[in-house]
Amino acid sequence: MTTFDVNAILSSTAYSSDGDKIGKVEQVFLDDNSGEPTFLTVNTGLFGAKENFVPVKGARQDGDRVVLPYTKDVIKDAPKVDADQHLSPAEEEELYRYYELNYDDGRTAGTEHDRSAAAAGTDRDRSAAAAGTAGVAGTAAAGRDRRDGDVADRDAVVADRDRAAGDQDRAAVAGEDASVVRHEERLNVGTQEREAGHARLRKYVVTDHETVDVPVEREEVTVERTPLNGTEGRVDNGVIGEEEVDVTLHEERPVVEKEAVAVEEVGLNKQTVRETQRVEADVQKEQVDVETDVDRKAAGRDDLGRDGDLPRR
Repeated sequence: MTTFDVNAILSSTAYSSDGDKIGKVEQVFLDDNSGEPTFLTVNTGLFGAKENFVPVKGARQDGDRVVLPYTKDVIKDAPKVDADQHLSPAEEEELYRYYELNYDDGRTAGTEHDRSAAAAGTDRDRSAAAAGTAGVAGTAAAGRDRRDGDVADRDAVVADRDRAAGDQDRAAVAGEDASVVRHEERLNVGTQEREAGHARLRKYVVTDHETVDVPVEREEVTVERTPLNGTEGRVDNGVIGEEEVDVTLHEERPVVEKEAVAVEEVGLNKQTVRETQRVEADVQKEQVDVETDVDRKAAGRDDLGRDGDLPRR
């Protein structure tokens, strides 16, 4: 991760190890000793309202994408840590433990890096070999002191937390004023626009068989005989012989022609239809029960709880 561009990371999108999109990278946290990136936060949850911490170890940058070596479900279930403040040693250790990483390796990486740089500087400047060796020793001693101090601080935080919890339990047993904070989950429901489908206009050709009656006319021949009387009628030369007369007959026949004409214009209009859809989800809430001394005696427990221990939290 030391080869990554921190500014580019802040404008990138995080993806899981199996290619699922997780969310936008919001912050990058640097180690106090080495100044190297150790954690980044990713927007998760509904509408990106939650930030989850992810170690940068094993991550790789691919253009405007940061591919993390964990699945989306693992990242979303990470311990809840406030992303608006400095990470405490206890919070770091909790995150390393959740992601199955060695916490001590992550804390000492900066010290080892400083030690290697000091040794390389000593080789380059042989005239100051004694001073360089002393600087390396001082760096190593300072690193051990910082590690010891971090362990001590972490142990002190755990001890203070256990001591405060014990004091609270004892105060409740002794009858002093005490209170608990009850939590419950609430559904934040919104809408998200997505593509639901496509509507297309498609023309295709069908063939219909039509029958049309067309009136037509034709000429026919009929024989008409007219008697000749004397000088009336047609004058004939009085010669007997063969004669042929040709008469032209006419008739009408149907003629079919086809032409394409525009008969209708078909278009699509979009309109918004409002409806109500029901959303169901399981939410958790805390309930508070009050237990008195009479209840504890009826259950066979002493004033301090089961087997003389403090009541369970």
